[in-house]
Amino acid sequence: MGRYSAELPGFRSGSGPSGGRTGQPADLSSTFRNLCRSSPWKWMSLRFEYLERPGTGANIVRAWLRRPGALRLETPDGQLLYSTTGINDSRDGFYVSATRRSWLLPPNLVTPVYDDAGLVRRRPEAAYGEPSFGNGRLAAALDPVELAGNAPVPLEFPDTNPVSFDQPREVDHEGRPALEAVVTRGRTYKPADATAPLAHPGRTLIRVDTGTGVCVASQSLDGDSSGVGHWLKILAVDEYMLDDLFLAESMNLTDVRRHISWDIGPAA
Repeated sequence: MGRYSAELPGFRSGSGPSGGRTGQPADLSSTFRNLCRSSPWKWMSLRFEYLERPGTGANIVRAWLRRPGALRLETPDGQLLYSTTGINDSRDGFYVSATRRSWLLPPNLVTPVYDDAGLVRRRPEAAYGEPSFGNGRLAAALDPVELAGNAPVPLEFPDTNPVSFDQPREVDHEGRPALEAVVTRGRTYKPADATAPLAHPGRTLIRVDTGTGVCVASQSLDGDSSGVGHWLKILAVDEYMLDDLFLAESMNLTDVRRHISWDIGPAA
């Protein structure tokens, strides 16, 4: 797959379903950047497992996320770690503040500029932001726009890209197609959380799921941060999620996905 990935445990090579497809874009770096801008328009709910690296299986958390702003985290044995509350609270105080930002629409209600492959080339102004827990790396992974910026840089200034992509390629990640590349930070790179960036100083191996635009893996290759990053396994996309998952107290609503048995009593 490449001289970098082959040396890293957990990053296994594989070809995605589009490998060898005719009409594949010649500039895979541009495709990679557009994919990094596309997450807000590719899904509304996600069920996944998440691991901060370095770490072991004991540190994996199970997560349910529903846009906008609802997140539930559990340990592998089902112990609740975190759940957003107040997802149905009134927002009248927020709007009365009358700031310009308070009136921005969610990304899924505005239209970006797409490329020929249906990926986002230019993002409009919107109320972006993902819920997170612990540090900002999870939120950045869910919408990895920090690796691409909101729009392409001018052709005259290619060195102003947030990161440069070396040897981008198609791979398989936990049974799903993804794009992988070794990235190097540029002078304009601004991580959402400076203490937990997706791209570390030096080289970082990055992998982005092609179906969701989520950064499913990162791993620093150089310096004191070598080995630091994350691993994310997508279990379901756009699955129906009840409010009960995210409330402090259950509303005891019926999950309509499950079979409901009816006791009609003894036969007459």
